[in-house]
Amino acid sequence: MSHGNARLAPAGRLILVQHIQSGRAVAHVAAEMGISRTTAWRWWRRFREQGPAGLIDRSSVAHAHPHRTVPCMETRARIMRHLTRRGPVFIASKLGMHASTVGRVLRRHRTPLLRELDPVTGTVVRATRRSAQRYEHDHPGSLIHVDVKKLGRIPDGGGWRLHGRGERPSSKRGLGYDYVHTVIDDHSRVAYAEIHDDEKGATAAGVLERAIAFYAGLGVTVERVISDNAFAYRHSTAFRNVIDAHGIRQRFIKPHCPWTNGKVERLNRTLATEWAYAHPWTSNDERRAGLTPWLDHYNLDRAHLGIGGKSPIDRINNGRGQYI
Repeated sequence: MSHGNARLAPAGRLILVQHIQSGRAVAHVAAEMGISRTTAWRWWRRFREQGPAGLIDRSSVAHAHPHRTVPCMETRARIMRHLTRRGPVFIASKLGMHASTVGRVLRRHRTPLLRELDPVTGTVVRATRRSAQRYEHDHPGSLIHVDVKKLGRIPDGGGWRLHGRGERPSSKRGLGYDYVHTVIDDHSRVAYAEIHDDEKGATAAGVLERAIAFYAGLGVTVERVISDNAFAYRHSTAFRNVIDAHGIRQRFIKPHCPWTNGKVERLNRTLATEWAYAHPWTSNDERRAGLTPWLDHYNLDRAHLGIGGKSPIDRINNGRGQYI
């Protein structure tokens, strides 16, 4: 589309045809206006065929798209996105499509981005704030992120997600919470998690101790730990003792800036979507038992777009690390 000051904007094209209508030769008018004869003839021909409407820029969109994804496949991709709330890589693997094709389909239908959706209900929510600055440490173990994800416990026989809110017996309320202590390596995204009954300092210290041993088994030495300002991380003597015993540097995020700890926050969201709320569990023990297999899948098989579509273990010693 031409800009307002172009030589042949719609107003200039009208002047062109007016000169030609006065009886002057098309070639002479083209020379005076500094355009080619071909261009002058094109606009004169369009004016004769369509009138003033022919002098308006036409859309450059093709009239036909023979290689466009068929509507039924687009519908399947959109339905799977709605039901699973997963990205193009996952949807493409299930439907036998290319991830880029799924991405174009979702954009074409103006499907909201995953970050704009509530991970549990799928409703569109407005993000409060995001930082434009992204960082990644250059080797495994340089920095690990730690956090706690709080989940309501499931009664035996299943909760409201299985039976519906109106069918849940009142006697099964108030079961308390599971506290999922999560750890993730900044460079490789290899994750570690444990479920506990609390988020006290001694519990967090034990999780960190075992996480350090877990990464050591992969040949990774933890150098730094970053967390939010929860009491267990900032004021617990037990947690600090583990930090000092391993010579680790401890860092805290700026208050009210959770995006600084964004990698573990994203892990918590993925963990909730793909494990905690992925199935209508029939008991709390069943959900607990499902965490370890899901973590194995996350570390060994799940493609991670943040690291170029690789699985996290591929980044440990260039894929030579032994996962235990």
